[in-house]
Amino acid sequence: MVSASLVKELRELTGAGMLDCKKALEECNANIEDAVAWLREKGISSAAKKASRIAADGLASILIKGNDAVIVEVNSETDFVAKNQEFIDMVDTITNAIMNNNPKTNEDVLALDNIENLIAEKTAKIGEKLSFRRFTKLSISDNQVFGSYIHMGGKIAVLVVLNDTEEEVANNVAMQAAAMRPLVVKRSDLSDEDVEKERAILKEQAINEGKPADIAAKMVEGRIAKYYKEVCLEEQEYIKDGDITVGKYVSNSGGSIDKMIRYEVGEGMEKREEDFAEEVAKQMGN
Repeated sequence: MVSASLVKELRELTGAGMLDCKKALEECNANIEDAVAWLREKGISSAAKKASRIAADGLASILIKGNDAVIVEVNSETDFVAKNQEFIDMVDTITNAIMNNNPKTNEDVLALDNIENLIAEKTAKIGEKLSFRRFTKLSISDNQVFGSYIHMGGKIAVLVVLNDTEEEVANNVAMQAAAMRPLVVKRSDLSDEDVEKERAILKEQAINEGKPADIAAKMVEGRIAKYYKEVCLEEQEYIKDGDITVGKYVSNSGGSIDKMIRYEVGEGMEKREEDFAEEVAKQMGN
């Protein structure tokens, strides 16, 4: 017979439901360590059932310590869970694990400090698919500074590295990148393929407008210049002073932009189309 106090202890250790804890202890002859492992296995099994769900919400987060910085994106299915303290704590655990190690791939991250099991356990407990999507870890030299900006409580996170300037300048550049969605720091960061693809689209647009081929070609070059000003951080109009570009703002301080990492939660991922009422109705119908 499993005592109620033992069930309570296991529940506090794992966060699992009372019935699951009671069953785990019965299966493991009241050995609490074995029961924790049993529930972990069960959690992983439960998490696997959620693998086909879409997790395109979540949080992007940044941690800076000295000359090192980490930016991550961890996904959930809903914004409600992304605001849950337990989910936030999990994101912090993952970010710190990356900071304290040097993983190169997502698989490396999942192998750190039982991160993969942690995500599976939280998936089972919270009841939504949770997934680790991406990360970047950067280190700077003594003449460089980090700038960072978190927008909308973690929906957008930007980490930049600037040379030979102040942190305030770098933070302003990070805010610019969050607001204006640049793709790259400078023109040379764009691939020839990307530029030619954009040029082809612009040419087709000009022809569809009924312009002759020679006029269309000139229009394309003008529109490509505008494209650069939209997608290249250095060439964007600086949001705090429309008379200068971001590159000019930074150079006025004696600096230059070295790197930019911009994570927008769920970008490029399929979104859930169900609304909350429909989800509740589905749950009640089960």
